[in-house]
Amino acid sequence: MEQPLRVLTVIGARPQIIKAAAISHAVRTRFAGRITETLLHTGQHYDANMSQVFFDELGIPRADISLGVGSGAHGVQTARMIEGIENELRSGNHDLVLLYGDTNSTLAGAVAAAKLHVPVAHVEAGLRSFNKDMPEEINRILCDHCSTWLFCPTQTAVDNLRREGFALEATGPASIDRPHVVASGDVMYDNSMRFAELAEQRSSILDSLGLQPGGFILATVHRDHNTDDPVRITAIFTAMLDLHAHHGLPVVLPLHPRTRKMMATLLPAELDKAVRSSSGLHLVPPVGFLDMIALERGAQLVVTDSGGVQKEAYFFGKPVVVLRPETEWVELVERGQAVLADADQGRIAAAAAAFLRDGVPECPPIFGDGHAAEAVCMELLRFRP
Repeated sequence: MEQPLRVLTVIGARPQIIKAAAISHAVRTRFAGRITETLLHTGQHYDANMSQVFFDELGIPRADISLGVGSGAHGVQTARMIEGIENELRSGNHDLVLLYGDTNSTLAGAVAAAKLHVPVAHVEAGLRSFNKDMPEEINRILCDHCSTWLFCPTQTAVDNLRREGFALEATGPASIDRPHVVASGDVMYDNSMRFAELAEQRSSILDSLGLQPGGFILATVHRDHNTDDPVRITAIFTAMLDLHAHHGLPVVLPLHPRTRKMMATLLPAELDKAVRSSSGLHLVPPVGFLDMIALERGAQLVVTDSGGVQKEAYFFGKPVVVLRPETEWVELVERGQAVLADADQGRIAAAAAAFLRDGVPECPPIFGDGHAAEAVCMELLRFRP
């Protein structure tokens, strides 16, 4: 009997834990006995509200290996991750490394595996913001070019890889020199569809915050480009107050630990006091996946700098004001469901007013059929190393 394919999955940040849920579920159910998975958690997100809650809610097995790297400068953090992942790969117990997204954990896994000639499978490959000032852009490009399998969530991602010289008609066994580009669909879409009903049953966050479906704005701010710049963070939080004042809608803001810390450090004292004392701004701790789905489905408008939240808002047909000058999810902007407002108070206000007045354009399915995780597993088994 053929031995199962042995996969080392590297996760470290909140979005990766959520994405891993889809494939981990497929491995434990449909592909049980054919694929085995070892979960390695780098510790990039170590706060319980940013990490453990997602294992608990989504039914992901506890990590088999925990590096406990924690926060730090990019170089220090990534180097410690590479060292830990490399030590694990030297055991010879893994046939390939499975990576998600574009964090430092993704980069570390790609570098460690490629140097040791262990094949890399990159889920969410081909995304490009075309802004190399973003650490995530560097991470995703380097990971793609270290990969043996590139699983693309959309056709735009496939087209991006074609322009970079990847052959889309690769046949035969996959390798780092002849990688396979696969239009798999998006594992986040799998998850959102799978857990939407569960969120409706279990989440009580709207009731606990006194919110009515369709009667509030959901906001998230976490990228260091926004949180660590006093001008940008001031503009964003001023815009949050203005949104409530002008439209009478409460604004719900689950606060990333970095955002909470930088608010106290960088916001002008009067603005910080106004934000924290406003009855129209609900500053809450980071929420779990089920509560986040409930907030996304219930919001009238989403304001965010998160790539994942942009996409989830699209799944649920919600308009998005993007607090960035660009996005890797260009399809959303092209379809008019998202507007790039950056950290500009006027543009944020104008985009929000237009969406609240006119609603959101139709959001046709562009992220697959809800079976991306199965497509990934089938491809890995088809051309196993």
